[in-house]
Amino acid sequence: MQLNFKSRNFDITDALKEYTDKRLAKFDKLIGAEEAVVTMRGIKDRQRLEISIPYNGLIIRGEEEGYDMYTCVDNVVEKLESQIHKYRTRLIKRGRSERNAEPAAPETHWFEDDQPVKVKSFSTKPMSVEEAIMQMNLLGHNFFVFVNDDGNVVNVLYRRYDGEYGLLIPEI
Repeated sequence: MQLNFKSRNFDITDALKEYTDKRLAKFDKLIGAEEAVVTMRGIKDRQRLEISIPYNGLIIRGEEEGYDMYTCVDNVVEKLESQIHKYRTRLIKRGRSERNAEPAAPETHWFEDDQPVKVKSFSTKPMSVEEAIMQMNLLGHNFFVFVNDDGNVVNVLYRRYDGEYGLLIPEI
């Protein structure tokens, strides 16, 4: 599996790269993951780790914050394993192939002053609301933009304060 390491305010040692590679190697066998994006950040006296793995057209993502990066790697790997086991059965039942993941390459631009800090472009594919909920939960986000397969219209799915889901459908 190819690992793409990114860091901010943190020096990634060769030993930490090897440890992360060794811990993530199981995902190559488990789901056939070909690549993963590993982001390590130093935040004051703490460290933050984010790992994103493209899987079956979805992105499985885990993050952890702590004082030791090795412990963070172990905890994120456990989170990713539980997510895969939780959703793998659903994906296989839908008859989707396990080896057709197309990794999305996010495009990031940095602005100053009152401009957006990050601009991200992404590809969308038609999917059901149920599949969009699953993707949003895998990413750990509070909202998700997708093309609804009912009418090929862009919809926004979001998590409400009461824990339920809301769906924004534009009027045409």
